[in-house]
Amino acid sequence: MVGWAKERQGRRAGGGLAVAGGVVVVCLTGAACSGEGAAAQGAGGGAGDPVAVLHRAADRLVAAGSARTRTAMEMASGGTRVTIRGEGVYDFERRFGRLEVRLPQDPAGTSEHRPITELLAPGALFMKNRGAGVPDDKWVRVDTTSLSDGNLVTGGATDPFAAAEVLRGTRTATYVGRTEVEGIAVRHYRGTADLARAARGASEGNREALAAAAEGFATAEVPFDAYLDDEGRIRKVRHRFSFVNGHEEETVAVASTTLLRDFGAAVRVRLPEDRDIYAGKIASEPGEAGEAGEPGEQGVPGEAGAGGSGGSGGKN
Repeated sequence: MVGWAKERQGRRAGGGLAVAGGVVVVCLTGAACSGEGAAAQGAGGGAGDPVAVLHRAADRLVAAGSARTRTAMEMASGGTRVTIRGEGVYDFERRFGRLEVRLPQDPAGTSEHRPITELLAPGALFMKNRGAGVPDDKWVRVDTTSLSDGNLVTGGATDPFAAAEVLRGTRTATYVGRTEVEGIAVRHYRGTADLARAARGASEGNREALAAAAEGFATAEVPFDAYLDDEGRIRKVRHRFSFVNGHEEETVAVASTTLLRDFGAAVRVRLPEDRDIYAGKIASEPGEAGEAGEPGEQGVPGEAGAGGSGGSGGKN
């Protein structure tokens, strides 16, 4: 596989949960109306019927080109809650991004893991500093089309464009009112999206993944809060997912938040060469190991080995 690089300049703009091996592994050890009357008033892409506005939100990001992003993923079950945070850049036209993901601190307040570098690409997620026996100079590749959650949860950060395309499945929504996100005036919408419907309207790169998530989560219904600026671009979106842990049959609640700013920011992503992708054994839990590309022991999709970028070909 030939690595891909691109730079964008100056465009407009208790133990119920565990994090194992440097990637998010969730395991249970104990286990409205569309309301035209509520439509926002004013100029720009954020005004109009809430459902229609939210359906167009992903397209507004493509028109914006790129943005800086911050992410937070809160996972709760059995009285235990953990939060994984990320920060980076994303190119909405090419569907490529780079995030530095920080795992939760231990009870003493120190991090047990170095930040994980994640490269997001159509159909693939690449991770470095994955741990669990992976050499420091190697990447782990995940085939996101095979993940039962569509990579909305597995990487510890929801792909920003996938987060936007979930809104294509909006069935009901209301306009809550005007507020601010990081000093930017926004319109706040609250509603529910259907993942199966989102998959049907999604781009080719996300269609299969969102369809898998519709089948893999406990419910295909996704409550959300979305904050759009006056051009209809997402500044913040918070989704609430849930899935049933395979071992203990308990529901894990996930709240995934994506914030976007600095539209038109420069983005540079270079995908790993085949020789840089790890294809050996990966420990799913301490003392356990599995072949790369096989499901992990805790019912969470495993990591794929070498064999191409899963969608990066032709991005020159």
